Amino acid sequence: MMQQYLALKREHMDKLLFYRMGDFYELFFEDAERAARLLDITLTTRGASAGTPIKMAGVPYHAAEGYLARLVKLGESVAIAEQIGDPALAKGPVERKVVRIVTPGTLTDAALLDDKRDNRIVALNAVKGVLGLAWISLASGEFRVSQTSVDELASELERLKPAELLLPDDGIAALVDNVGIPCQKRPAWQFDAASSAATLTRHFGTRDLAGFGAENLPVAIGAAGALLDYVLATQGTHPGHIASLAVESLDSHIQLDAATRRNLEITETIRGEASPTLFSLLDTCATSMGSRQLAHWLHHPLRSQAKITERLAAVRALLSGYDEVRDKLAEVADVERITARVALRTARPRDLSALRDSLGQLAALKPALARFDSELLRQLATCLPDDSPIAARLAAAIAPEPATFLRDGGVIAEGFSAELDELRAIQRDCGSFLLELEAREKARTGIATLKVEYNKVHGFYIEVGKAQADKVPDDYRRRQTLKNVERYLTPELKTFEDKALSANDRALALEKQLYEALLDELAPHIAELKRIAHAAASLDVLATLAERADTQGYVEPEFVPGVQLAIEGGRHPVVEAQVERFIANDVTLSDARKLLLITGPNMGGKSTYMRQVALITLLAHVGSFVPATRATIGEVDRIFTRIGASDDLAGGRSTFMVEMTETANILNNATDRSLVLMDEVGRGTSTFDGLALAWAIARALIDKNRAYTLFATHYFELTRLAEEFAQVANVHLSAVEHKDSIVFLHHVEEGPASQSYGLAVASLAGVPARVIREAKRHLVELENQSAAASRQPDLFVAAMNAQPVEPAPHPVVERLADVNPDDMSPREAHALLYELCRDARL
Repeated sequence: MMQQYLALKREHMDKLLFYRMGDFYELFFEDAERAARLLDITLTTRGASAGTPIKMAGVPYHAAEGYLARLVKLGESVAIAEQIGDPALAKGPVERKVVRIVTPGTLTDAALLDDKRDNRIVALNAVKGVLGLAWISLASGEFRVSQTSVDELASELERLKPAELLLPDDGIAALVDNVGIPCQKRPAWQFDAASSAATLTRHFGTRDLAGFGAENLPVAIGAAGALLDYVLATQGTHPGHIASLAVESLDSHIQLDAATRRNLEITETIRGEASPTLFSLLDTCATSMGSRQLAHWLHHPLRSQAKITERLAAVRALLSGYDEVRDKLAEVADVERITARVALRTARPRDLSALRDSLGQLAALKPALARFDSELLRQLATCLPDDSPIAARLAAAIAPEPATFLRDGGVIAEGFSAELDELRAIQRDCGSFLLELEAREKARTGIATLKVEYNKVHGFYIEVGKAQADKVPDDYRRRQTLKNVERYLTPELKTFEDKALSANDRALALEKQLYEALLDELAPHIAELKRIAHAAASLDVLATLAERADTQGYVEPEFVPGVQLAIEGGRHPVVEAQVERFIANDVTLSDARKLLLITGPNMGGKSTYMRQVALITLLAHVGSFVPATRATIGEVDRIFTRIGASDDLAGGRSTFMVEMTETANILNNATDRSLVLMDEVGRGTSTFDGLALAWAIARALIDKNRAYTLFATHYFELTRLAEEFAQVANVHLSAVEHKDSIVFLHHVEEGPASQSYGLAVASLAGVPARVIREAKRHLVELENQSAAASRQPDLFVAAMNAQPVEPAPHPVVERLADVNPDDMSPREAHALLYELCRDARL
């Protein structure tokens, strides 16, 4: 047995091996020690190897899912070895084989997955600065590729949020150091474009990849082929639900870099929590697949105004009847993930019963959609089933309330198989058959004391007293002789015995056979089921957006060509839900007004104001109504944010370095169609360095990038940019100071702020009163110095505009210019050094 175990382990050295032994999955040696530590299970020993006891730990097979879930969350991969041989025929250990490998990115079991989050495995490939990405969600069958610059890696990982990364074992691994994602390294040759293309065409049964639009993406194709090979190796079966390859164009949706996704807290707060976020606010979806679709839409806002308008029209139409749609969808199971498990042949009985019932609910929903005036809703309705042959077959084959596991029986419906019904009838009606047989035999033989009985040792028999033995018919065969009775067997009773004693085992074996055949029947319908799931998820999201618009008081945005962003009465959707009374504000950006310089006190609402503009813009491009009284939105290609202070110590970057890196990304990539949020740029260094940088960055954004820009700052000197550029406007968040306290009005007004109220905010934060008093005294001194300096030319403006002036040479420099070291003795050089030191101190 240990030889068999070690042979399997050699093939999976980097994984924990769950080795099936009876009712347990056992682990041995180092695997046992590791599992005992990670799972807090008992570590024991059994037998010995080279005189050393073999360490051993195990988990019950019926509870394995819970343990697998814990291991996967810790980033572990597990190879599962099952018995595939017949114990009755085995000479020595029953043959075992690794039938499945569970890794963080290849999960499909419902118990191991987050219902509301896609579980993706992403493969990366890099060639000469070009980044190829491929990702698969095995639980849904989604398979996509894209090709971009290596510089976009962080942004793509933040967008895709992979559960696992697949990398070639060359230099690319350095690009993902410290990302905190489980990584699997594969030989670099597996990422070769030509061999990967052959793998993909073989899987899809196509001549080439032109039909997928991927023929000119060699780096991405290299990643896709390696990824498909990995999936095939881990699943032990053909993933038939991965039936297509989609090329994702980065131009099809608004680009959001990694910092922007974090700062806007779309699906995760900056602290990494699930709420409060934009997603947690909007997610009232009736189905888990709708929740996942909503998260996908939020991270992929559309650029096509035609597609956005289609979604908005659907949301508008559903305002009059979203309840009916949502009520029916609430009875629909996760068809998407059930379909994946059907394709992978891991679907359980209750998956199929849920699929059957869900198809019936969706068929009932289809007529209800006909009354809505929306082309998109009509298109989605055509994808829903009518009288689905799949549902009819499942209704005939699967019991109304099947057992949880196939091994328990009671899965196949009555009437589906005559043979199975007979076997069940034997188990169910055994007693009545014996009574009936006894009555018939008494009548036939005339033996009134005849009995038909059963025991576990001898099975079924007819018992006759020895005094009546002469009346026994010729077809009776003696089975056992006792003191006062004889026991017999008839051909009929023997046939029944054979059936009865094996009926349960045969019934379970037949159910398994029928179930496997049913999965075979469903296989050709995988693509249809995926279309149904996608349509149901999209309907769920649209109905949810309608419900949110109605409940939260959102309005339909208007899209216009050109450069324009005008929001009246805008509100931050997430903050609004957390506070009792939210102050709405306007924003107007256009060709003539491209940059708003925002001043005002800390805690006055500058960051909230900027973020709400970005979130309203994002929501509108998702196809959602928005929190405003009116919103007119032009063309937007990217959203950038430079907000907050954070470091990257593991990557060797200080807070200021992170700030400048994000700023550089904005200056290098923002266009005149980009929305840029800049909050307190330059505050991470000295005052004059920071001021100079903020001034230059603001000028670049308005003069070179010409992006829609919201620029919050405490450098009041920057407000003079409005005098230099007509496209710059000053606005401020208002506040009122009363005695020693401050009241934030959170209202945006035109013009620069008069002061920062920093000391008042510090007092609110709990800074001791004595420190505040000292700060006030020092502030008066600084203001007096500033007043004196104000009678002279503005030093900052003068420094920015003055011509360079050659400094007067220092006497030490002049003295050194006359020295020739080669002509000096050591004593003369030593004397000169003392002389220069003396002069330098003067």
